[in-house]
Amino acid sequence: MIDTRASSVTALEQSLEERGSTDITTLKDLSKSRKVLVLIILCSALFLDTFNNSSLFAAIPPIALELDIPDSQSVWLLGAYQLTFAALLLVSGRVSDLYNPKWVFVIGAAMMGVFALVAGFIRTKIPLIVLRALMGAGGALTIPSAQHLIVHMYPDPEEQAKAIAIFGGMGGIGIVIGLIIGALFVSFVSWPWVFYFSSIVSAVITLSIFILVPNVSRQSRNDESTSQSKRFKRLDLIGVGLFTAALILFIFAVTTGSVEGWRLAKVIAPLIISALLMAMFFIWEAYLPEWYAALPPKIWRYDNVVILTAISLVPFMWWGSIFPLFSWVWEVVYGWSAIKTAVHFLPVALGIFPALPLAAILQSKIRLKWVILLGFTLLLTGTILLPFGNSESRYWRFVFPGFLLGTAGAAIIYATTNIALLANTPPDVSGIVSAVFVSVLQTGGATGLAIVTSIQTSVEVKHGGPRGFEGRAAGLWFLVAFIGLMMCFFIVFMKSKPVGGTMADEEVISPIEDVEKKATSS
Repeated sequence: MIDTRASSVTALEQSLEERGSTDITTLKDLSKSRKVLVLIILCSALFLDTFNNSSLFAAIPPIALELDIPDSQSVWLLGAYQLTFAALLLVSGRVSDLYNPKWVFVIGAAMMGVFALVAGFIRTKIPLIVLRALMGAGGALTIPSAQHLIVHMYPDPEEQAKAIAIFGGMGGIGIVIGLIIGALFVSFVSWPWVFYFSSIVSAVITLSIFILVPNVSRQSRNDESTSQSKRFKRLDLIGVGLFTAALILFIFAVTTGSVEGWRLAKVIAPLIISALLMAMFFIWEAYLPEWYAALPPKIWRYDNVVILTAISLVPFMWWGSIFPLFSWVWEVVYGWSAIKTAVHFLPVALGIFPALPLAAILQSKIRLKWVILLGFTLLLTGTILLPFGNSESRYWRFVFPGFLLGTAGAAIIYATTNIALLANTPPDVSGIVSAVFVSVLQTGGATGLAIVTSIQTSVEVKHGGPRGFEGRAAGLWFLVAFIGLMMCFFIVFMKSKPVGGTMADEEVISPIEDVEKKATSS
């Protein structure tokens, strides 16, 4: 459905070559076997990012016990990583688009490895939380740069769609595998091995990309100092600073509010300030000349980009909510071991495997709107089953099929939306587009968990208590309502395009190229 984009990509390659850029030509000309190997390594980076969070579900209890971390603070072992990861994505995306994405990735992966290794030796809470935040900063550098490399390594629309689908699927798989590996380490070794394992994988990823990916040059034929100066201006430090500060404050507020309550000044003030900063960010981006803007307003004018970005809230909100909702009751109320709990989450990973190739195949056969609508239908059906899984005996009747259907639907939405956003926007802004997409995913995960936790806590005060299922059922029904609402918005606002065409009828051209053409003609 995105075949007609090939001529635009070719024109863009020629334009970039005229200016001395060699990144597309170098990456796309790698041998097939080398491309596959690089793709596997890049997918491993996304796996590691999700592993770094899900593996702590089993590790947090022993960490909190050994380091004397209260429940109200232990949440920051997860929150610190998510906060810096989400907040720095736009910076990472902008740097990946303007400079060498290979080195952005290598630096990020190396940071994750070094800080994870140090974290394994730390036995005090504040330094450990700080190191988790630094690991998140490293993770933020890897994802937009990885997708930038994938987009330029596979310029053919069909190959690119398959590669992006595979890459995206590793996120969901990493959540479940991370939970199992974390449980194994906690049960048979010790919790520091969660960090040692992350460090070892980071080292392998860093060295592999350093060796396998050619050095990407972006030097212009014009005066090098002038080119470097213009490139630095296009980083848009004010814009990305506003965006970063807004996300940091927002995630801090929703994380704190879910644990300590929403009426506190330290929750309300950051929420208000984050909203103001985000408004200032969009005003600033509209004010800047488009070739200097980190997120050019023209990007939002491509067909369906706004609605696709909005529905990106859904997948991680679902994945990020179901694990804490079920894991606590299974371990504390049912008395299951960490390993038994992790095994019962396996359907979440199993549902992803058929969903990813299905999404890649369907998007080239039928209209994109119907593919994503299928994902919503599966996700909504699976989520409706989950509130009825209120006892051990109901796992196979309700929870197991709910996990399978729900995760398949979330995977289809996730993969297809990612493919569509990258296909509908120019390759030379793929880093920024990827950064916005992942930022929305992370925001959805943090916001959903905060809301679901708050609903659960408020219901438990009057019904069932923390050992009951009533509060968790109420949180799950919120997910049903939210997914249904987003599904309705999608049906109304998503423009359906014919199979074999681009999502937008207009020419797919970079906002930067567009402005430069206008400047030249004038």
